[in-house]
Amino acid sequence: MYRTEGPVGYVFLLVAITLEVAATSLLKATEGFTRLWPTLGCLAGYAGAFAMLALVVREVPVGVAYAMWSGIGTAAIVAIGVLFLDESIDLTKVVGLLLVIGGVVTLNLGGAAR
Repeated sequence: MYRTEGPVGYVFLLVAITLEVAATSLLKATEGFTRLWPTLGCLAGYAGAFAMLALVVREVPVGVAYAMWSGIGTAAIVAIGVLFLDESIDLTKVVGLLLVIGGVVTLNLGGAAR
């Protein structure tokens, strides 16, 4: 069985996040899962992301891993939406993102102390 060691768990986490963000970015292009290639790309991205996340939690505490997964993923998706999907950004969204990032940092600090 493969076991992640030290920083490798965090490298795998970044890969998992990247795959999840790519899959989420394809959701609009699937048009409700009616378009074959975007749908296959989306599903493959999610499958790969969860497979990597399963490896990550062998080494990284699940609360820390999920906080980083959701926080970084959320920030990335908002940025992609604004830059490439013609979505708006306002002060409320910026404050929300800052709160999410602050939560991830706080959970990471708590997880690192254990």
